[in-house]
Amino acid sequence: MSHNRSITWLRLGVLYFAFAVGVGIAMGAYGNHLLMPVHAHLNLLGWVSMALFALIGHLYPAVHQGPLATVQFWTYNIGVPVMLTALVLRLNGVAAAEPVIGFASVAIGVSVALFGWLVVLTRARPMRAPSSATMHADIAPSALAAR
Repeated sequence: MSHNRSITWLRLGVLYFAFAVGVGIAMGAYGNHLLMPVHAHLNLLGWVSMALFALIGHLYPAVHQGPLATVQFWTYNIGVPVMLTALVLRLNGVAAAEPVIGFASVAIGVSVALFGWLVVLTRARPMRAPSSATMHADIAPSALAAR
């Protein structure tokens, strides 16, 4: 499950990265940089954070295992798009979006705290390093004996 979760985090991060690049290109093309904060949050909360969640979870699989990891995943992945959508609305003058930004930001913060807790809780045990026997499994036993 942890490998799948790492792949999912990475795929989501790449989607956010592509979207952020598109927003950046559109802002430049139109000469309107109103959405600069959205662009920055797409990159940091989307691409960078999710890629780090993927990398850390790949190196330390226990971080992505169990019900707490599932709560962390869904809290983050609901909070980020809600916050970004509300931020777009707020930047376009919809004052009523402000509390939504606040609640979604709290959800994201809780998710990040959960991730930190999972890293500490699991003591970030890395994957087992392959033994020399498995590293040389493709080498004939006679060749190993000669070493």
